[in-house]
Amino acid sequence: MAGLDELFAQIPTQEIASKLGVDEGEVNSAIKTLVPALVGGLAENVQADEIDSSELESAVAQQGASGLLDGGVSVDQVDAQQGDQFVARIFGGNDSNAVASALAGTGAGGGDLIKRLLPILAPIVLAYIGKQFAQRSAAPAGGGATQAQAAPSGGLGDVLGSILGGAGGGGGNNPLGSILGSVLGGSGGQSNPIGEILGGLLGGKK
Repeated sequence: MAGLDELFAQIPTQEIASKLGVDEGEVNSAIKTLVPALVGGLAENVQADEIDSSELESAVAQQGASGLLDGGVSVDQVDAQQGDQFVARIFGGNDSNAVASALAGTGAGGGDLIKRLLPILAPIVLAYIGKQFAQRSAAPAGGGATQAQAAPSGGLGDVLGSILGGAGGGGGNNPLGSILGSVLGGSGGQSNPIGEILGGLLGGKK
């Protein structure tokens, strides 16, 4: 079953830490916040009526077919420049610098580490989602064809929802905060600023 744990398992934390010259525990801790933020940002793009997410969906499909996850991810295969473009697409035109500044101090580590991690993580996250999407699209409909969930984005929204454990399925006005709140274990509204920050980065409704 697609899920965050399976996605975390695809990420070569030790290799990334070694390449960046950073403590592995620090990288692991940052990844636990940044990966759900990337998936949650994608989910918000796909759900928002006013955002055209077709370019992002096409990037997800291309990354899924890129072979990046085949035989385990090697950091050297990750195109960080392309990763930076993915970050900007996910977060409403904000590049890794802007997202890192916004997320610094939220448990994801320092801004410099976030800025270096985001372009590495984004292609891996998109490749994983793309693979899940391709598998789901190829799966026979079976007897439950009428059971298609009412996600506005169809299949991709369902894949993102299942990776996030269905946390965004409530249909509330601001799904990102609740998705990330439950994924990141925020106990109350005040203690989990991530959803609010990312809502702002995504041009949350004024």
